[in-house]
Amino acid sequence: MSIFIRINNQIRSREVRVVGPDGKNLGIMLTVDAIKKAKEVNLDLIEISSTNNPPIAKITDYGKFQYEQKKKTNASKLKTHKTETKVIQIKIGTGEHDLNLKAKRISEWIKEGNRVKLDLFLIGRSKYMEFNFLKERLERILKLISEEYKIADGPKKGPKGLTLILEKQK
Repeated sequence: MSIFIRINNQIRSREVRVVGPDGKNLGIMLTVDAIKKAKEVNLDLIEISSTNNPPIAKITDYGKFQYEQKKKTNASKLKTHKTETKVIQIKIGTGEHDLNLKAKRISEWIKEGNRVKLDLFLIGRSKYMEFNFLKERLERILKLISEEYKIADGPKKGPKGLTLILEKQK
C-alpha cells in the first residue's frame, strides 16, 4: 500500500474519534486512553481518516485490517478493464480464407471490448492506387466481422497504407 497508516503510538493528534471493534461509535477521547482501551482487548488503534477533525481511529487487529485493505484494492483492480488497441494487417492480395480468419480474430477482440486497428498494408506501386479501390479492399474484411462495431477513426491514409480503427458498438 502506498498510504502510510498510523497505528497506536504513531497517531499524532491529542484526541481521536474512536470506533470500537464491533463498529459502534465510542465518541471522542484522548489518544492515550483510546490506545489503553485497544490494548485491554489485545487489539490495535488504527487511524482510519486523518483528514477529519478530530481524526477517526478504529480499534481492530492491524493484520486483519491490512488484509481487508489489500482485498479491497485487488477487487477494484479486477473490476477495471483496460482497453487495449490490437493491430491486424492485411494486404491487397490477401485471400478469402485469410480474411475470414482475421475477421474472426477481430470479432473476438471487439467482443472482449478492445479497440482494433486495421491496417491495409501497401507495398510499392499499390501505395498510389485510387483511394476508393483501397477503401473497397478494407470493406471486404469489414463485411466478414460478426460482432457489432463502429468505426472510431478512419479510413486514413498513412505512410504504410490505410488505417481504420474499430470499437465495440455501445
